[in-house]
Amino acid sequence: MNASLLDVEGLTVFLPVEGEERPVLRDVSLSIAAGEAVGLVGESGSGKSMTARAIVRLLPPGARTEGVIRYRGEDVGSLRGAALRALRTDVAMVFQDPRAHVNPVRTVGDFLTEGLRTHRRLSRRAAEERAVRVLDEVGIAAGARRLRQYPHELSGGLLQRVMIAAALLAEPRLLLADEPTTALDVTTQAEVMALLDELRRERELALLFITHDLELAAAVCDRTAVMYAGRVMEVRASALLHDDPLHPYTAALAAARPSLARRADRLPATPGRPLSAFEAPPGCAFGPRCAHARDACHERRPELLPLAGGQAACARAEELRGLLRDRNGKPVVSHDHA
Repeated sequence: MNASLLDVEGLTVFLPVEGEERPVLRDVSLSIAAGEAVGLVGESGSGKSMTARAIVRLLPPGARTEGVIRYRGEDVGSLRGAALRALRTDVAMVFQDPRAHVNPVRTVGDFLTEGLRTHRRLSRRAAEERAVRVLDEVGIAAGARRLRQYPHELSGGLLQRVMIAAALLAEPRLLLADEPTTALDVTTQAEVMALLDELRRERELALLFITHDLELAAAVCDRTAVMYAGRVMEVRASALLHDDPLHPYTAALAAARPSLARRADRLPATPGRPLSAFEAPPGCAFGPRCAHARDACHERRPELLPLAGGQAACARAEELRGLLRDRNGKPVVSHDHA
């Protein structure tokens, strides 16, 4: 494993809501090594995007944070001015909806070259030549013509490739990809993900890939972290996440995905609804929905502890290991084998 590039330790984020602070992240800890791809999965509202935004200090006004984020050994919270701008160059972000992050009245060329001309002091011609090369790298032909176009003239897939090109122009070491394929059709999703994976390996980039899709994370990422109610519930090698889940919530997520290998009338559903961090009870946040919960699970919040080459935040994780899948290899949700 390469040296650690990013370390997040005990990250808690509070946002002002109706005059009072409410937590949206609680005690989030994860790390990414140089050149490593880490997936971050979970339901909507679990805190995935907020975690990525906290890493590059793009939180909403009034946000307050606790814990430490270190990038290449430096405390991100202490960075100011030029040092913070340098961080946001070295750590690039690809957002979920490209149309919400480009200026519709400026050309693609303006969008791509502004940073190069402002921060790298390149001439317009040099910046445009470099932008055309990177557009070609992300699979966009006729780059010079594309630079003269406006965002509305491009399809969703092309515009997402432009966003990836914009991130790569800064030559980052770490790429934060926040559900970059959500708004795209299935075929385009596959093309964009194959492109991201190929570019990551060619450039030896580290990647934090945020997604709802466990199988997509497994296909792209070395390790996957599973979030629920603003907390990391499990971190596991992606290849093992389906076959040997350490947390009941991970098993529930895997069970909720249709399988091409098995026929089922209905997919297993976990009772209850997802919780936000500020709604979570004193014990395990997943406890009210968990078939394996015991009284102790509702009394104290479990810590994220090492287990079987990964980590799990479950008081019964070691006891339940191997029992979260049935004899057909299907994740167990509603029946307690313990």
